[in-house]
Amino acid sequence: MDVISKLQVLSDASQYDLACACGTGNSDRRHRGSDGAWLYPVSLPRGGFSVMLKTLMSNVCVNDCKYCPYRNTVDLPRCTIGPDEMARLFMQYVYQKKVFGLFLSSGVVKSPDFTMQLLNDTARILRKKYEYRGHIHLKVIPGASEGAIEDALGLANAVSLNIETPGKKHCDTLSSRKDYHRDIIRPLQFINEMTSRKPKFRMIRKTTQFIVGASDETDAEVVRYTAGLYSRLKLNRVYFSAYQRGLGDKSIPGELRVTRAREDNFLREHRLYQTDFLLRSYGFKTDDFVFDKQGNLALDKDPKLVWAMSHPEFFPVNINRADLMALVRVPGIGPLTARRIIERRRESKFSNTDALPFKGKRLQMAREFISL
Repeated sequence: MDVISKLQVLSDASQYDLACACGTGNSDRRHRGSDGAWLYPVSLPRGGFSVMLKTLMSNVCVNDCKYCPYRNTVDLPRCTIGPDEMARLFMQYVYQKKVFGLFLSSGVVKSPDFTMQLLNDTARILRKKYEYRGHIHLKVIPGASEGAIEDALGLANAVSLNIETPGKKHCDTLSSRKDYHRDIIRPLQFINEMTSRKPKFRMIRKTTQFIVGASDETDAEVVRYTAGLYSRLKLNRVYFSAYQRGLGDKSIPGELRVTRAREDNFLREHRLYQTDFLLRSYGFKTDDFVFDKQGNLALDKDPKLVWAMSHPEFFPVNINRADLMALVRVPGIGPLTARRIIERRRESKFSNTDALPFKGKRLQMAREFISL
């Protein structure tokens, strides 16, 4: 294969790793470049979007992760792009002003540290040979040594190590080669230690991802682990990827569970993103979420509405007197709208709901939970 053909194969393979910002609207979805590579929109710290080239360095993998279409037991074309090739290829995109950054991941070639050397050497060539000062997001390979991780932290603006499952039991269900605590949890802890202790690493963004539905994990387990990743390991973002039936080994729970429709798994992913947003921006705690007897979230209602319907004693919330944290508990009112309400009522109290700074379905939803 020539390098462009490799890039087309490897950027396709990278679509299953969501641990960088990806849009959901028509204006910020991923799209293919003229050479077939995937270009991903990412949100910028000061607002707006820019574009990142996202690819694997290799789809060769020694691991047997049973949810992964590129696991070592699957017979498919394999290829690898070396550090010099990858750096040169990426800089062509930079010179053409097609991208602002690079998200670089890989299958596990030979060993975690051998693979980390491929990733780190690519970033090193970009930084030193090409004097590239833009955004680089490096994947930390499960099982990588502390030395390899610290090397990556010295080269990247962002790193991610995918946790994949909430706990060792589910990890063991999906892989016989990974040790959950040694290969995943301990490296995540080390990343937190380095970014907390060393000033030069403090601005590095840290993310992870769960595969949802490959094992038989419950939503309650995922939400509890998500909260812990934020509170104890200080991650910036947790992502969720719905397992797509047919990609994995036929023996895993996600293939055996035929009672759930394919679209339900994507709706489940959506509900988990809503709980994640409530944890990060609304002051929710794990005990605030309502789960069914099986430990799962309702699919037909968003988790904030379910909480409101379960706590009638909290409502109605007085729009003219409630503080920020009470306002954001109202269905239809988010942090931005709550701040606008507080700003406007400093000038004059609201006398009717039509004067509120939001309209449409959101206002219709909020009306039954507020008073003036």
